[in-house]
Amino acid sequence: MTQSDPDLQNRLASFVADSVRPPRGQRTHRAVRQPVHLRGKATAVIGMRRSGKTTYLHQLRAERLQDGVKPQHLPYWNFEDERLRDIEQADLTKLFHEYLRQQPDAQQPGAMLCLDEVQLVPGWERFVRRLLDTEPFDVFISGSSAAMLSREVATSMRGRGWEVVVHPFSFDESLRHAGVEVNPGKWTTRQRASVDSHLVSYLTSGGFPEVQGLDAPTRLRVLRDYVDVVILRDIVERHSITSTTALRWLVRHLLPNAGASFSVQKFFDALKSQGLRIGKDTLHDLLAHLTDCFLVRTVWLETDSERRRMVNPRKVYPVDPGLIALFDRSGKANIGHALENAVLIELERRGAETSYVRTKAGHEVDFLARMPDGKSELIQVTMSASDADTATRELRALVEAAAETPNATLHLVVLDPDGLPRSAPENVAVHTAAEWLLGRR
Repeated sequence: MTQSDPDLQNRLASFVADSVRPPRGQRTHRAVRQPVHLRGKATAVIGMRRSGKTTYLHQLRAERLQDGVKPQHLPYWNFEDERLRDIEQADLTKLFHEYLRQQPDAQQPGAMLCLDEVQLVPGWERFVRRLLDTEPFDVFISGSSAAMLSREVATSMRGRGWEVVVHPFSFDESLRHAGVEVNPGKWTTRQRASVDSHLVSYLTSGGFPEVQGLDAPTRLRVLRDYVDVVILRDIVERHSITSTTALRWLVRHLLPNAGASFSVQKFFDALKSQGLRIGKDTLHDLLAHLTDCFLVRTVWLETDSERRRMVNPRKVYPVDPGLIALFDRSGKANIGHALENAVLIELERRGAETSYVRTKAGHEVDFLARMPDGKSELIQVTMSASDADTATRELRALVEAAAETPNATLHLVVLDPDGLPRSAPENVAVHTAAEWLLGRR
């Protein structure tokens, strides 16, 4: 946009007037883990596309409105608005001055400025850093492009920003969205049956807000569109990828195999056997891009040796269990893998750093979670442990891992409420999956 644009001031004035409207009420409150807000730092709301980042911004505005902050002190600027088309960095200052002209008392305690899709304006970072230096506003930024999906936003802010990750609905959020009442005290038999039934549905359908309640064909079509946009916009266009066939093969391999070990070398060999030429370094890059845009999450082997960590396979999970069924050709429900997937993402929501454990005897524990409070948890996930052989196998791995990680608490998470083990060591806490996912300990 040039200074000669005669319509600029009118468009900015109209946009600002609309940007201070009170936020609409949100159907489902998002339980997002957020750091303590510090003056001088912008909060970047990141996560996969369609996970609810914009909704979360409006939730934050609504919370401040309830705390007594006036709506005119909580402007929400969406830079996809046609009135802001083609604006440049210098126009951001004009926009802010127009806001202060309309709201001269805006610089009050609790005032916040939400910048959605601001990456559409080149040089936006310098504008935000200047706001942080000169104005009392709490600044929140978000967007759906790849630049706002990855942790590169923190780098672009040069230490002046930190991140809040918004995932698709957790199991708790999906219950509340569906209107399922969960008594915080003791469950009734009817409540437990309703919750258990909803959990199986959640593990199949996943937690993306837009697909809640959709029939299976429509849900899968919507989720496939999400994946296609990630591939094209967030990876191919952003990184100028030419090996799109290998990228699509990689996605089709990773999404249906939640929790499976993944070796770049083995996948490289598989592609080579099909006549597809691609370098191993390129495959490493493609996996990093898929992680960067939150489509998949990777879990490394727990070890003090960086070399051992790098040569052992990673375990790869979709960011949401609903994505497992997109390219699955087995015809199986994969509920067990979906539960393991849901547990990992829930650990991520709780702020845990997660790895998997292989004991000296060669047995595996699904997760070693290092929690923000400094505590560690060894977590084994299974469909059912009522069978004696299954219980022995799952509990043996936990006990072996505990000897090598003595400060960790031990947890067995079981999907089937009727599938709890008949007995377990005293130091192993046994949970139904519904209780664990809802934070019941």
